[in-house]
Amino acid sequence: MTPKEVLELAKENGARQIDLRFTDIPSLQHHVSYPTSRLDESAFEEGFGIDGSSIRGWAAIHESDMLLMPDPNTAFMDPFAAVPTLVMVGDIIDPITKQHYERDPRWIARKAEMYLENSGIADTAYVGAEAEFFIFDNIRFDQDQHSGYYFIDAEEGRWNSGREKDNLGYRPRYKEGYFPVPPTDHYQDLRSEMVATMIKCGLDIECHHHEVATGGQAEIDQRFDTLVKSADNMMLYKYIVRNVANRHGKTVTFMPKPLFADNGSGMHTHQSLWKDGQPLFAGDCYAGLSQLALWYIGGLLKHARALSAIIAPTTNSYKRLVPGYEAPVNLAYSRRNRSAAIRVPMYSASPKAKRLEFRPPDPSANPYLAFGAMLMAGLDGILNKLDPGEPLDKDIYDLSPEEMKNVPSMPASLDEALDCLEDDHAFLLKGDVFTEEMLESFIDYKRKNEADAIRLRPHPYEFALYYDI
Repeated sequence: MTPKEVLELAKENGARQIDLRFTDIPSLQHHVSYPTSRLDESAFEEGFGIDGSSIRGWAAIHESDMLLMPDPNTAFMDPFAAVPTLVMVGDIIDPITKQHYERDPRWIARKAEMYLENSGIADTAYVGAEAEFFIFDNIRFDQDQHSGYYFIDAEEGRWNSGREKDNLGYRPRYKEGYFPVPPTDHYQDLRSEMVATMIKCGLDIECHHHEVATGGQAEIDQRFDTLVKSADNMMLYKYIVRNVANRHGKTVTFMPKPLFADNGSGMHTHQSLWKDGQPLFAGDCYAGLSQLALWYIGGLLKHARALSAIIAPTTNSYKRLVPGYEAPVNLAYSRRNRSAAIRVPMYSASPKAKRLEFRPPDPSANPYLAFGAMLMAGLDGILNKLDPGEPLDKDIYDLSPEEMKNVPSMPASLDEALDCLEDDHAFLLKGDVFTEEMLESFIDYKRKNEADAIRLRPHPYEFALYYDI
């Protein structure tokens, strides 16, 4: 859309509020609202002033003034607002230099796209991400100096089999939640409403279904799009999922591993490169891939341990990345094999459908940073012609200990992942896509506020293990 078309959209829908949104480093979306009288064509060039000092990982108090510049291509009417509200995503601009703010995740993703185009390798990176989530009825949690707990209630939970009321017996078994029809699938209608709302807001949806875990685990698949647009779409996807669930008295979490002994939630990310309207990943190599695609895989595998801090960026992520729950712990590639970190989908023989699926990411990741970082790793593989090695076309979990020694694995903790990013991040700095200062701030924030914070607190299970020691 042009700014003029946005103004027409607002008028046609009787918009009385303009809501501008942006995303912080840890991936929480923020917003600020204005009366529609504040929006004219000049606002798209002049922006709106905001205070950036209270945003996690952003500016210091003495350099807090920022401009939020609305992107007209992201406009849609909010389906949840009581007062008609037009929403746009904004870019963060320094009011003094008029330059993009280097810690704005959306700008980092845009720089990754520009670096790709300037490389001459391709002009478009397509991304299709599958973010899984859980639907619960109630969640309680707290932590202080003398107590710590969480309690999950979900009508689909196996742990609720002893309920005297509201118990009709239909619930998925642990790790057996894939594709059951209702009434075992409790949330067909709820997911259908989520999909209808997404389509109304402009998202292109392919399908939805119950996922493997109990507790209402679900997946709604979006059609692929360009990198920045896919990241914008992922933030809108999360917003819609949460609000539709909330409207029905449910709560949604994108935590990677909220349930013990059941599957976690991933964000499997399909990727392909195109140039002049032609796909570059199709060829006559393994699984119908091109040599360029194999080099891209080589880059992802080489840098996967460093990427983990960005694509699986929480301490909870490493509760998911353990063997036995379909989690892609081991760094290998394969066609059809979902136990490999990289899978080459074989649904279609069409060159346009040829892509790879990187499976370690989870939905706690910031999509702008995650998609940009994966692209940079893949491009490093192409530029340096990194051989991905031989594919692994058997179940990794059935390999002998001797065979497993030759298969590298993802980090086992956020601490380890941050160490890997510290040691291997030069590929992210190319083209000034990520900056050294931004990565240092990211690592420091994650260590202090997440890894160390968890390490310092007693875990409830430690009392069961050690209280009488």
